[in-house]
Amino acid sequence: MKKYNVAIVGATGLVGSTFIHVLEEYKFPVKSIKMLASKRSAGKKLLFNGNEYTVEELTENSFEGIDLALFSAGGDVSKKFAPIARSAGARVIDNSSAWRQDKEIPLIVPEVNFSDYKMNKLIANPNCSTIQSIIPLKAIDDAYGLTRVFYSTYQAVSGSGQKGKNDLEGCLNGDEPKFYPYNIAQTCIPEIDVFLDNGYTKEEIKMVNETRKILHKPDLLVSATCVRVPVANSHGVSIMCEVEREFDIEDVKKTLANFPDIVVLDDNVNHIYPTSIVANGTDKVYVGRIRKDLAAKNGLLFYCTADNIRKGAASNAVQIAMKLAEIDEM
Repeated sequence: MKKYNVAIVGATGLVGSTFIHVLEEYKFPVKSIKMLASKRSAGKKLLFNGNEYTVEELTENSFEGIDLALFSAGGDVSKKFAPIARSAGARVIDNSSAWRQDKEIPLIVPEVNFSDYKMNKLIANPNCSTIQSIIPLKAIDDAYGLTRVFYSTYQAVSGSGQKGKNDLEGCLNGDEPKFYPYNIAQTCIPEIDVFLDNGYTKEEIKMVNETRKILHKPDLLVSATCVRVPVANSHGVSIMCEVEREFDIEDVKKTLANFPDIVVLDDNVNHIYPTSIVANGTDKVYVGRIRKDLAAKNGLLFYCTADNIRKGAASNAVQIAMKLAEIDEM
């Protein structure tokens, strides 16, 4: 089996450090690994497969001999260095929003649209909430035909990175908020990313545009409200969708359960439904509270959870890399 020279950009961040763990867990065929970060983080020590590596400063010369570069260091870093890595011969999987709406760059969730990969050297990882939502939506679209989607998200503080986690911990200990505009330990905050002129936030528009791109439905009616909640990790998303064809709820449950990486938890009597607790540390999408919408003829309601740092970011990227490695073996 071919082995790869791998670079992790943003190796000291939440997603970057999770890249390391997931590469180990998935036994990705690593020949060598290079830990890259800002000058501020250079010199730190990180472990991979029991061996210690020194974090290096990211520079324009960091990618010589690299086969695969996993990026999670923000959009500005990706815009500057991803093309450099690609020009040096590396395949790049980027976790930022920098390339997601570029028509030439595939936006991939492996269970849904890996076929969009056409030997591209640069692949975009979708938004965390989009990833966990698009998997059940793809199953529903294939079976019944989606016509409209409404999202309401309940996003954990880990989605803001370490600063978000620190703010929740500090507020729980009685400190004033330093990162969020309000005390996240005491309230939900209906503001994720910056507000746009149309009243939506960037996070909400990301979900709208990414849903359309991944499903190849540019005219799909989509709207979203994204809310930060006082939960440490694993996002929840409440989804209402309308479909073309009539459906039976039991058939919907079977359709979802038979789709890759979906776990249906839908036993209301015994309080079995998706929670952040069950999603933590896994790469599955948990779906439950499946029911007909009383306000729409062919409307369907459900709730899903997933680990936003793993399946919503690092694991999705590594799963893409695993599929690329499979192609190389053919």
